[in-house]
Amino acid sequence: MIEKEYINVERELIPYSFEIELGVELFEISFEYNEVSDFFTASLSKDGETLVANEKITYGEPLFSEIYDERYPAPTIVPIDESGNESRVGWDNFNKTVFLVVMND
Repeated sequence: MIEKEYINVERELIPYSFEIELGVELFEISFEYNEVSDFFTASLSKDGETLVANEKITYGEPLFSEIYDERYPAPTIVPIDESGNESRVGWDNFNKTVFLVVMND
């Protein structure tokens, strides 16, 4: 069974970063917003090393999945609307109806 958690992103603070425990490891995750194109990006760091910089947050697509090695978190993070009404991530719905869901196996 997949256990789910949610990452609370405070949109009004963007651009900002915070530490987050994913699996059993501590990471820093950063968010930025592109007003012109209405999309968000996320960056991931561990122990001061940037693992991924400014990856676009795309609806239904796991974050940080393009590049993977032992430095990356084990859980999968997916931006989804569990009601099924949304199909993209933008200012009007991010962390309102579309949430970053951490799926722990």
